[in-house]
Amino acid sequence: MAFTVKNIASLITVAMQHKASDIHIRTGEVPCLRIRGDLVPIQTKIFTPEDLKDIVQILLSDQDSINAFNNKHEIDGAFQIPELCRLRFNIFSYFGNTGVVLRVINTKVPTLAELDMPRTLGKIALQKRGMILVTGATGSGKSTTLAAMIDHINENRASHILTIEDPIEYLHPQKKSRISQREVGRDTEDFSSGLRAALRQDPDVISIGEMRDPITANIALKAAETGHVVFSTLHTTNTVTTIGRIISMFPTHEQPEVRKRLAENLYAIIGQRMLMGKNGRVVIAQEIMVTSAGIRDCISGKDDLNRIPNIISQGQGKSTNGGQTFDQHIMFLFQKGFIEKEVALDAVSSQSDFIQKLIVD
Repeated sequence: MAFTVKNIASLITVAMQHKASDIHIRTGEVPCLRIRGDLVPIQTKIFTPEDLKDIVQILLSDQDSINAFNNKHEIDGAFQIPELCRLRFNIFSYFGNTGVVLRVINTKVPTLAELDMPRTLGKIALQKRGMILVTGATGSGKSTTLAAMIDHINENRASHILTIEDPIEYLHPQKKSRISQREVGRDTEDFSSGLRAALRQDPDVISIGEMRDPITANIALKAAETGHVVFSTLHTTNTVTTIGRIISMFPTHEQPEVRKRLAENLYAIIGQRMLMGKNGRVVIAQEIMVTSAGIRDCISGKDDLNRIPNIISQGQGKSTNGGQTFDQHIMFLFQKGFIEKEVALDAVSSQSDFIQKLIVD
């Protein structure tokens, strides 16, 4: 019997009931759900090669995409099940077999409040120029945070928001702003091509799904320099590694100029980590850097980049920018009872400093 969209919907429903973030489907195996960081097998049928072939045809839907997968043996995309959810998928080959990983995306764009994000993220989102980056490991919720910030602009500003995504995940309704969502491979050739075109499409806000190369980074900086606000994501662990990653994208002889441009145009970096909270709930820890004069000196090379966490920590509570280090937020999450002490100790950069602050407090 052929595997159908209805069968996929049933599997997705089970995943959503268990609050799974991802579904792993492989030839000759039962499917697994990613639940609170662990892969949990579902006691259901073993998926046959025919099942995987049906699933691939459903997800890819057109012959050009199927041909692209057959040639490259891997492909990304998005798929919507009406009135249930959207899926981000990756299909890949391994030892002659086929695997599919599905990321469940709710059709409703979450608000910053629903995500329990600090209010400062709303202030950051409403800036009218500069570069704003959301960073973290795969699965840390970068895309969801970015979507919520775009939604906050949509709710509060009458502007043209242009996104370049690979693939489009959340579908934004038209609210106060006009939103043009463009997908790489369908609406534009690649991120850099879409970004170049964006500068001629009268945007106020540009959102790039991921900053992957020096061409994209250079055009994004140009957009920020010409009065736009530019959002993007990077797979980096914290503020210092994010800045270092962008600088290192460029040849050595160009790096001093890149440092200068970045110091002048980088407005904020929001770094994210997923922690295991109490009762099995996933909790997001955030490092928030809003660029100040001291941080500009570090980015430009006048001071050491590694001083940035200290500058952020010293500024917490002393200004309106709402900056915080990971360690400060982890301490907050522990003191508010969201995470256990063992989780906090494992996540902070200095266990001795964390324990000392507990004693002092």
